[in-house]
Parts: sequence; structure tokens; C-alpha cells
Amino acid sequence: MADLHQLLSEKAGIHAIAAHLDALDDDERERQANDLSGREQALLWEMSADGPRIDLAHFVPPKRAELEPVHHPGRNTIPTFRYFQHFEKRFCKPRGETGRLFGYNASNASFVHPGYFVAYDTAGHDEWADRGPVVIDYHLVPDEDVPGAWPKVVPNSVGLQRLVYFRTRDFMRRVSQHVSIGRASKEDEHGDRELDFWFTLCRRD
Repeated sequence: MADLHQLLSEKAGIHAIAAHLDALDDDERERQANDLSGREQALLWEMSADGPRIDLAHFVPPKRAELEPVHHPGRNTIPTFRYFQHFEKRFCKPRGETGRLFGYNASNASFVHPGYFVAYDTAGHDEWADRGPVVIDYHLVPDEDVPGAWPKVVPNSVGLQRLVYFRTRDFMRRVSQHVSIGRASKEDEHGDRELDFWFTLCRRD
């Protein structure tokens, strides 16, 4: 049976890749989704443009309660030791809201603060139309309650997380029922630039 590496090398297409991932058990799906090289992730990002539109319900399914965390283990392509490439994005629904999600990054780089964000639909932002239907925005941090077990909410302009998250956004595309892929962008003196850093996520139900 083909694995995700083989399907990408054969450029099998996003629908075949989604069907493959959906057919795997939870552990194997997570293993394959988060075992891709930077080149493979870049290819998957391009393929995912032809797939179904992602929405906030992909990250926190409707059955989940407000402030109930949903974990998405992932792997990024930042050039560092593989141990530090593995992380989790954790999401929740705020109380009494449906138009955004709160979340943070749980990283193996424990010396960096968590990197809080707000996720929302990119509809209405014409400048982002080609990037992805959902943006994870580090310009914003939760302004209401978060789960009690989560770290203290701090802005991304302070501490070592400034080097990682400050003035950045991640744009998201759907790969399969549980798997998504993101690409980072950053605002600086040159404007809002897409970066050659990608990451995969695999939701745990």
C-alpha cells in the first residue's frame, strides 16, 4: 500500500491524498502527515489549493464545548533539529462566539513563550484570497477567557517569542478530514511577505 511520501512523489493529487489519509488509523495518519520534508510540504501546499475549503470547524469540531481544547500535533520546516520541528497547535472556541478561535503553540522549545493567536476566516480580506481560507493571526492574542490549564496569555511582542511569532500569520489549507497544512507570512519593512516555511497539522479527536 502506498504511503504519503509515495503519493506526493507521484503527484497523485489532493483528492487521492485525502482519501489515503482518511483511511488510516489515528496514529498512522498522524505519523505520515508529520513525517514530510520541507520539499514535500511545499508540494502538498500547492496541491491543497485544489482541495475543499477549510473552515474553523476543521480545527474545533462543532461537538466540542466552549473552552474545550483540541490538539493538532504538527511538524514545521524551520531549519533546526528535528526535535524542535515537532509541536502542537491547540485551539478552543471562546465563550459565546462562533467567528473566531483562540489558540497557542505548545513547542518543544520550552524556552520560547507559547505564541498565542486568534484564528478566523479570511473572507473579506481580498489581499489574502489566494493564501488560504483560514488565518492563524499572531498579531492578535485572546482577549477573553482561555482554558484554565493553558499558559498565561502574553503578547507576541515581548520575550523570545518575538523572534518567532511577532508580526506573523499562518494561512491554512485543508488536506483531509483531520490534516491541514499552513504557510507562514510576516510583515516587516518590505511589506507582508509569504515565507518559505510550511507546517502540517493532524487533529486528534
